[in-house]
Amino acid sequence: MFTGIVTDIGTVEAADRQGDLHVRVSTAYETAGIDLGASISCSGVCLTVVDKGVGAGGGGWVAFDVSGETIGRTAPGMWASGRKLNLERALRLGDELGGHIVTGHVDGIGTVKAIEEIGGSHHVVLLAGPELAPYVAPKGSITVDGVSLTVNAVRDTAEGVEFDLNIIPHTAAVTTFGALEAGQAVNLEIDVLARYLQRMEALRGKA
Repeated sequence: MFTGIVTDIGTVEAADRQGDLHVRVSTAYETAGIDLGASISCSGVCLTVVDKGVGAGGGGWVAFDVSGETIGRTAPGMWASGRKLNLERALRLGDELGGHIVTGHVDGIGTVKAIEEIGGSHHVVLLAGPELAPYVAPKGSITVDGVSLTVNAVRDTAEGVEFDLNIIPHTAAVTTFGALEAGQAVNLEIDVLARYLQRMEALRGKA
């Protein structure tokens, strides 16, 4: 379980096929305090630490095995060498819930339609498919590449749903959003409460 509050930006150092894709990510985390088997959110994807260490330059790294299922459900190119990832360690009992409840399970891929700087912040317009449209609501929460954000406005379209977000300067500085570009694919996770409400409504309709 996570909160969508990013605590480090990691870099994919290497990605090698060993059955699954074995990915090594550099991090500023103190890896001595990370147990094997621990969960870390990588740009919104909950992954299990299978190895860790300290590189020749003194920096720490953690490694994950990424299945074909996960690769097929996440943004294209996110596991490529050199890619920056938003990292968050799993929520511990007693930690502050600064964002919202995030599971680290990607529900779909969105596309950045436009970015405009307004008053120092960045106004971002995202597009998502019709399967996510019922779960996106004004002033509701959504996770974008592992970052907890508030939806400002929603517009239904023939292709699905279009919605607006605001990225404040602090968020841009401590996440990969400082380099966000129009046309970029991003991982989306809907609010877990919306997921359960939709399921309840679907079952109620069958009763």
